[in-house]
Amino acid sequence: MATVYLALGSNMGDRSGRIARALERIGRLPDTRVEAVSRLVETEPVGPVPQGPFLNGAAALATELPSPRLLAELKRIEAEVGRVPRERWGPREVDIDIILYGDCVREDATLCLPHPRFRERRFVLVPLAEIAPEARDPVTGNTVRELLSSLERATGASGRRETARGQS
Repeated sequence: MATVYLALGSNMGDRSGRIARALERIGRLPDTRVEAVSRLVETEPVGPVPQGPFLNGAAALATELPSPRLLAELKRIEAEVGRVPRERWGPREVDIDIILYGDCVREDATLCLPHPRFRERRFVLVPLAEIAPEARDPVTGNTVRELLSSLERATGASGRRETARGQS
C-alpha cells in the first residue's frame, strides 16, 4: 500500500462539516484507509481573489489505488460534497489535494507529485507536520518538519498570513 498525504480546505458554508463529509467518503474508497487526520486550522486565503478565511487540515491514507485513480476519486468526492467550479484561487466549498504519494515523482498534464507548491505553503505544512513530521519530500529529501522550519525562517513570524486557531 502507498502512504499518501492529502491537504484539505474549505472557506464556504459549513467548512468543518464539508471537510468531515469529504473525509468520511475518502474512508469509503476501495482499498483505502484513513490513517490520521490533523486538527483544522483557520488560515487567511492566498491569492488575488477577495474571500473569507479557510479551514485547512491534512490526512494520511494507506491506499492501493494508483495516483491517477485516487485523483479522479478525490475530484468526484469534491463534487459530491458541493464544490462548484469557479475562478482559480477563488473561494471553495471544499478542496482536496494530493501532497505526497509515497516517494512518487510525477509531472504531466493531469497530475504533479509531489504537489508543486506545497513547500511554500504554511497552510499545508502546519497540519501535515502535525500528523507526519518525518514524511520526506522525494524531490528535496527534506522532512515535512524541516520544510516547515525552513519556510518559517524564510518568512519570519511577521511574514505569516495564516493564523493558528485550532478548530475541532
